[in-house]
Amino acid sequence: MNKVGETYQRPWGNYKVLAIEEGYQVKSITVNSNQRLSLQKHFKRKEHWFVVHGTFKVQVGEDILELSNGQAVDIPRDTVHRMANETDNPVTLIEIQIGSYLGEDDIVRLEDDYGRS
Repeated sequence: MNKVGETYQRPWGNYKVLAIEEGYQVKSITVNSNQRLSLQKHFKRKEHWFVVHGTFKVQVGEDILELSNGQAVDIPRDTVHRMANETDNPVTLIEIQIGSYLGEDDIVRLEDDYGRS
């Protein structure tokens, strides 16, 4: 289980856990330049992404969006989604997870650039 204040490294960048309470978790996620997360979905949680620095390309279901500072998107439970940084600088968003279970093992990877599918 994640711990508040801890930063976790990933092949695409990192995330820091800002808060964890029963039913929700808040993370700051930084995606390195020209990197993207796996195409994934979750069965036990929904997410809300709020961009705080830079511009992300985001897939939610069949929709492709471009989000910049101050913009946000909701990711419903059981919806395929992905975030990508197609710029030359790191970008950061705040992710709020809401659900009955918030463990990292609720990630179902459909495609992954780092062999984690």
